[in-house]
Amino acid sequence: MQIIIDRKMPEKAKETLAYYGEVLEFATSGITYEAISGHPDIFFFLSSSHLIASPNIPAEYFRVLDEKKISYIKGTSPVGMKYPDSARYNASVSRNFLIHRLDITERKILEYSKEKQTIHVGQGYCRCSLLPLKTDSFITSDEGIYKKLKETGLEVLYVSSESVVLPGFRHGFFGGACGVMDNTVFLCGSLKYHPQGDEIRSFLNKNGYETLELYDGPLLDGGSILFTEE
Repeated sequence: MQIIIDRKMPEKAKETLAYYGEVLEFATSGITYEAISGHPDIFFFLSSSHLIASPNIPAEYFRVLDEKKISYIKGTSPVGMKYPDSARYNASVSRNFLIHRLDITERKILEYSKEKQTIHVGQGYCRCSLLPLKTDSFITSDEGIYKKLKETGLEVLYVSSESVVLPGFRHGFFGGACGVMDNTVFLCGSLKYHPQGDEIRSFLNKNGYETLELYDGPLLDGGSILFTEE
Protein backbone atom coordinates (compact mmCIF):
# COMPACT_ATOMS: atom_id res chain seq x y z
CA MET A 1 0.00 0.00 0.00
CA GLN A 2 1.39 3.36 -1.10
CA ILE A 3 -0.19 6.37 0.62
CA ILE A 4 0.24 9.69 -1.21
CA ILE A 5 0.07 12.78 1.01
CA ASP A 6 1.10 16.42 1.00
CA ARG A 7 4.63 16.72 2.36
CA LYS A 8 3.39 19.54 4.62
CA MET A 9 1.09 17.20 6.55
CA PRO A 10 1.83 17.31 10.32
CA GLU A 11 4.51 14.86 11.44
CA LYS A 12 2.22 13.11 13.92
CA ALA A 13 -0.29 12.43 11.13
CA LYS A 14 2.49 10.99 8.95
CA GLU A 15 3.61 8.72 11.79
CA THR A 16 0.07 7.39 12.26
CA LEU A 17 -0.39 6.76 8.54
CA ALA A 18 2.89 4.83 8.39
CA TYR A 19 1.19 1.99 10.32
CA TYR A 20 -1.09 1.43 7.31
CA GLY A 21 1.31 1.58 4.40
CA GLU A 22 4.33 3.23 2.87
CA VAL A 23 3.92 7.01 2.91
CA LEU A 24 4.90 8.96 -0.22
CA GLU A 25 5.31 12.64 0.62
CA PHE A 26 4.35 14.72 -2.40
CA ALA A 27 5.55 18.24 -3.25
CA THR A 28 5.97 20.41 -6.33
CA SER A 29 7.39 23.85 -7.04
CA GLY A 30 6.52 26.37 -9.72
CA ILE A 31 3.62 24.34 -11.19
CA THR A 32 0.65 25.74 -9.30
CA TYR A 33 0.12 28.11 -6.40
CA GLU A 34 1.86 27.35 -3.12
CA ALA A 35 -1.13 26.48 -0.92
CA ILE A 36 -2.05 23.47 -3.08
CA SER A 37 1.38 22.69 -4.56
CA GLY A 38 1.65 19.42 -2.63
CA HIS A 39 -2.00 18.39 -2.73
CA PRO A 40 -2.30 14.89 -4.23
CA ASP A 41 -5.85 15.44 -5.45
CA ILE A 42 -4.69 18.35 -7.61
CA PHE A 43 -2.27 16.14 -9.54
CA PHE A 44 -3.86 12.68 -9.30
CA PHE A 45 -7.32 11.26 -9.93
CA LEU A 46 -7.95 8.00 -8.08
CA SER A 47 -10.89 5.66 -8.62
CA SER A 48 -11.39 2.06 -7.58
CA SER A 49 -9.74 0.92 -10.82
CA HIS A 50 -7.55 3.76 -12.13
CA LEU A 51 -4.88 6.21 -11.03
CA ILE A 52 -4.56 9.06 -13.52
CA ALA A 53 -1.59 11.39 -13.07
CA SER A 54 -0.93 14.83 -14.47
CA PRO A 55 1.90 14.65 -17.03
CA ASN A 56 3.80 17.47 -15.31
CA ILE A 57 4.27 15.99 -11.87
CA PRO A 58 7.99 15.87 -11.04
CA ALA A 59 9.70 12.92 -12.72
CA GLU A 60 10.80 11.46 -9.38
CA TYR A 61 7.20 10.51 -8.59
CA PHE A 62 6.73 8.67 -11.86
CA ARG A 63 9.90 6.74 -10.96
CA VAL A 64 8.45 5.82 -7.56
CA LEU A 65 5.18 4.63 -9.11
CA ASP A 66 7.14 2.53 -11.59
CA GLU A 67 9.43 1.08 -8.90
CA LYS A 68 6.45 0.19 -6.71
CA LYS A 69 4.66 -1.32 -9.72
CA ILE A 70 1.67 0.96 -9.19
CA SER A 71 -0.34 1.08 -12.39
CA TYR A 72 -1.17 4.57 -13.63
CA ILE A 73 -2.37 6.42 -16.69
CA LYS A 74 -0.68 9.64 -17.71
CA GLY A 75 -3.13 12.46 -18.36
CA THR A 76 -3.04 14.77 -21.36
CA SER A 77 -3.46 18.14 -19.63
CA PRO A 78 -0.80 19.58 -17.31
CA VAL A 79 -1.80 21.13 -14.01
CA GLY A 80 -1.49 24.92 -14.32
CA MET A 81 -0.75 27.85 -12.08
CA LYS A 82 -4.28 29.28 -12.02
CA TYR A 83 -7.85 27.98 -11.83
CA PRO A 84 -9.32 26.20 -13.77
CA ASP A 85 -6.04 24.68 -15.00
CA SER A 86 -5.25 23.82 -11.38
CA ALA A 87 -8.45 21.76 -10.99
CA ARG A 88 -8.56 19.46 -14.02
CA TYR A 89 -7.83 16.30 -12.00
CA ASN A 90 -9.88 17.27 -8.94
CA ALA A 91 -12.94 15.23 -9.88
CA SER A 92 -14.84 13.12 -7.37
CA VAL A 93 -15.87 9.55 -8.09
CA SER A 94 -18.13 7.07 -6.32
CA ARG A 95 -19.47 3.63 -7.23
CA ASN A 96 -21.87 4.97 -9.85
CA PHE A 97 -21.08 8.65 -10.34
CA LEU A 98 -18.36 10.96 -11.64
CA ILE A 99 -18.88 14.47 -10.29
CA HIS A 100 -16.94 17.52 -11.45
CA ARG A 101 -17.09 20.73 -13.42
CA LEU A 102 -17.15 18.66 -16.57
CA ASP A 103 -16.07 21.37 -18.99
CA ILE A 104 -12.59 21.38 -17.40
CA THR A 105 -12.20 17.67 -16.57
CA GLU A 106 -9.03 15.98 -17.85
CA ARG A 107 -9.92 13.94 -20.95
CA LYS A 108 -8.46 10.67 -19.63
CA ILE A 109 -10.70 10.84 -16.56
CA LEU A 110 -13.77 11.02 -18.78
CA GLU A 111 -12.43 8.31 -21.07
CA TYR A 112 -11.82 5.87 -18.22
CA SER A 113 -15.07 6.65 -16.40
CA LYS A 114 -17.54 5.95 -19.20
CA GLU A 115 -19.45 3.47 -17.04
CA LYS A 116 -20.22 6.22 -14.53
CA GLN A 117 -23.17 8.59 -14.59
CA THR A 118 -21.75 12.12 -14.81
CA ILE A 119 -22.96 15.05 -12.71
CA HIS A 120 -21.85 18.56 -13.65
CA VAL A 121 -21.29 21.00 -10.81
CA GLY A 122 -19.92 24.52 -10.80
CA GLN A 123 -17.07 23.76 -8.40
CA GLY A 124 -13.85 22.71 -10.11
CA TYR A 125 -12.22 21.78 -6.81
CA CYS A 126 -14.77 19.01 -6.44
CA ARG A 127 -12.72 16.28 -4.71
CA CYS A 128 -11.49 18.85 -2.20
CA SER A 129 -15.10 19.78 -1.50
CA LEU A 130 -16.75 16.37 -1.66
CA LEU A 131 -16.09 13.10 0.13
CA PRO A 132 -17.66 10.19 -1.80
CA LEU A 133 -18.67 7.05 0.09
CA LYS A 134 -19.08 3.52 -1.26
CA THR A 135 -22.85 3.70 -0.78
CA ASP A 136 -23.13 6.59 -3.26
CA SER A 137 -23.65 8.86 -0.28
CA PHE A 138 -21.57 12.00 0.16
CA ILE A 139 -20.31 14.64 2.55
CA THR A 140 -19.66 18.10 1.09
CA SER A 141 -18.66 21.54 2.27
CA ASP A 142 -19.84 23.21 -0.96
CA GLU A 143 -23.41 24.52 -1.04
CA GLY A 144 -23.69 24.29 -4.83
CA ILE A 145 -22.61 20.65 -4.86
CA TYR A 146 -24.97 19.92 -1.97
CA LYS A 147 -27.96 21.36 -3.84
CA LYS A 148 -27.09 19.55 -7.08
CA LEU A 149 -26.72 16.16 -5.41
CA LYS A 150 -29.93 16.62 -3.44
CA GLU A 151 -31.75 17.48 -6.69
CA THR A 152 -30.37 14.24 -8.15
CA GLY A 153 -31.90 12.33 -5.24
CA LEU A 154 -28.63 11.35 -3.57
CA GLU A 155 -27.96 11.21 0.15
CA VAL A 156 -25.61 14.03 1.06
CA LEU A 157 -24.56 15.72 4.30
CA TYR A 158 -23.58 19.38 4.16
CA VAL A 159 -20.89 20.43 6.62
CA SER A 160 -19.26 23.77 7.31
CA SER A 161 -15.75 24.37 6.03
CA GLU A 162 -15.09 27.26 8.41
CA SER A 163 -13.08 25.16 10.88
CA VAL A 164 -11.04 23.34 8.20
CA VAL A 165 -7.52 24.76 7.99
CA LEU A 166 -5.72 25.56 4.73
CA PRO A 167 -2.66 27.79 5.29
CA GLY A 168 -2.83 30.90 3.14
CA PHE A 169 -6.64 30.89 2.95
CA ARG A 170 -9.48 31.71 5.34
CA HIS A 171 -10.41 28.01 5.37
CA GLY A 172 -10.03 24.78 3.43
CA PHE A 173 -12.50 22.12 2.30
CA PHE A 174 -13.73 19.10 4.25
CA GLY A 175 -13.07 16.50 1.55
CA GLY A 176 -9.44 17.57 1.30
CA ALA A 177 -8.92 16.57 4.93
CA CYS A 178 -9.99 12.97 4.27
CA GLY A 179 -8.97 9.71 2.68
CA VAL A 180 -10.78 6.37 2.45
CA MET A 181 -9.36 2.87 2.75
CA ASP A 182 -11.78 -0.06 2.87
CA ASN A 183 -14.33 0.81 5.59
CA THR A 184 -12.29 3.51 7.31
CA VAL A 185 -12.31 7.26 6.72
CA PHE A 186 -8.94 8.73 7.67
CA LEU A 187 -9.10 12.31 8.92
CA CYS A 188 -6.17 14.71 8.98
CA GLY A 189 -7.22 16.11 12.35
CA SER A 190 -9.91 15.42 14.91
CA LEU A 191 -13.67 15.79 14.58
CA LYS A 192 -13.83 17.23 18.09
CA TYR A 193 -12.61 20.52 16.62
CA HIS A 194 -15.44 20.63 14.06
CA PRO A 195 -18.83 21.98 15.21
CA GLN A 196 -20.59 19.13 13.40
CA GLY A 197 -18.15 16.45 14.51
CA ASP A 198 -20.76 14.19 16.11
CA GLU A 199 -23.07 14.55 13.12
CA ILE A 200 -20.26 13.67 10.70
CA ARG A 201 -19.25 10.61 12.71
CA SER A 202 -22.88 9.46 12.93
CA PHE A 203 -23.38 9.87 9.16
CA LEU A 204 -20.24 7.87 8.43
CA ASN A 205 -21.21 5.13 10.89
CA LYS A 206 -24.64 4.88 9.29
CA ASN A 207 -22.96 4.33 5.93
CA GLY A 208 -20.70 1.58 7.27
CA TYR A 209 -17.52 3.53 8.06
CA GLU A 210 -15.29 3.88 11.05
CA THR A 211 -13.21 7.02 11.51
CA LEU A 212 -9.50 7.25 12.25
CA GLU A 213 -8.11 10.62 13.37
CA LEU A 214 -4.46 11.04 12.42
CA TYR A 215 -3.56 13.64 15.02
CA ASP A 216 -5.11 15.80 17.72
CA GLY A 217 -5.78 19.12 16.02
CA PRO A 218 -8.20 20.93 13.71
CA LEU A 219 -9.02 19.28 10.39
CA LEU A 220 -6.36 20.19 7.81
CA ASP A 221 -7.09 20.32 4.09
CA GLY A 222 -4.03 18.56 2.69
CA GLY A 223 -5.49 17.74 -0.71
CA SER A 224 -6.87 14.35 0.33
CA ILE A 225 -5.08 11.16 1.37
CA LEU A 226 -4.73 8.74 -1.56
CA PHE A 227 -4.40 5.01 -0.87
CA THR A 228 -2.96 3.20 -3.90
CA GLU A 229 -2.56 -0.54 -4.32
CA GLU A 230 0.53 -2.09 -5.92
